[in-house]
Amino acid sequence: MARNPNWNRDELILALDLYVNGRGPELQSHDLEVVRLSELLNSLELHTTESRAEAFRNPNGVAMKLANFLSIDPRHPGKGLERGNRLEKEVWDEFADEPYRLRKVALSITSQRRVQVAERRERYAPENEDEEFPEGRVLTQLHNKRERDPRAAKRKKKLVLAATGKLRCEVCEFDFQAVYGLLGAEFAECHHTVPLADLTEVRCTRMSDLAIVCANCHRMLHRSRPVLTVATLRALVGEVAGRG
Repeated sequence: MARNPNWNRDELILALDLYVNGRGPELQSHDLEVVRLSELLNSLELHTTESRAEAFRNPNGVAMKLANFLSIDPRHPGKGLERGNRLEKEVWDEFADEPYRLRKVALSITSQRRVQVAERRERYAPENEDEEFPEGRVLTQLHNKRERDPRAAKRKKKLVLAATGKLRCEVCEFDFQAVYGLLGAEFAECHHTVPLADLTEVRCTRMSDLAIVCANCHRMLHRSRPVLTVATLRALVGEVAGRG
């Protein structure tokens, strides 16, 4: 008998949102909220059709997942199912005490329902583990899609060049042309400054959403969890330089 795929982070965030911001501990498989979450999980392209068994994310499965969270909840000791896994505990520890942030991220994931049909997640899969973000794979896909759209970056570079005559990193002030001459002319990277949790819908990128950065600073911005702001990394660079 075919088994359904394990719940991934996005699915667990949606289930935890129902548990924390709804009436999760009380919900049963026949309750409308559980049925609606089951329908939503079936509509999201988080798993291939081929990997889904007949009972994929049905109301009974959703209710059992809520019961797993109940077993983690310190407010209800000794209750719930004891079949939880490491990822459930990670999601609980990350979001259970921040219901507002949890709801915001859950809404961000849910909103992608309107745009998922056109592209599958494999197309925008991260190149390596360093590109992962804690909010979940759906948001990571959206972020990577925006990062890899060259039109906004080209527009930003053109405007900065027209205004300043150079593309200087907004963090460390590195200028590729000043170091490499013509080889580095008009070269820089663009960083999207809007946090993943704020990507509640697909919208056009504004020029104010972009920052000119060098490759090193771009990597450092994304190395922190959550992603650092340009101002924070600039202050860190200045602090380190001052100590030197």
